Amino acid sequence: MIEKITGSCLCRKVEYEIENRFEKFYLCHCSQCQKISGSVHVSNLFGLKESFRWLSGEQDIKRYEYPDRGFTNAFCRECGCGVPYLNQSGTAMVVRAGSLDGEPLFSNPGKIFHSERAKWGAMAETARIFDKFPSE
Repeated sequence: MIEKITGSCLCRKVEYEIENRFEKFYLCHCSQCQKISGSVHVSNLFGLKESFRWLSGEQDIKRYEYPDRGFTNAFCRECGCGVPYLNQSGTAMVVRAGSLDGEPLFSNPGKIFHSERAKWGAMAETARIFDKFPSE
């Protein structure tokens, strides 16, 4: 039997579970994902739709379909955090890695739309590391 992993949005209104085995893991650097995340990329895992189940809050999800590229953004109406969604082709659940409550098991990681990456993101690789807010 395959172990399940749970996840939620920040306010925990939206909660879900899915089998902890993901077919793909993409760091998407497209300009739209930069806008969605406010960062260098989103971290999307792709799981089987049959292995996914909402535990709470499905009615609290807002879904936005971006027409130009055919992708989706789904988020909690209360806290705005990204939540899982069924991809537009109906073949997989797209799960934001940061919404999981544990460590995901995945294979085939990749960076997609890398040519659109934010140039400032390279600085993050060499940034100083702090375990909490630095003292001023």
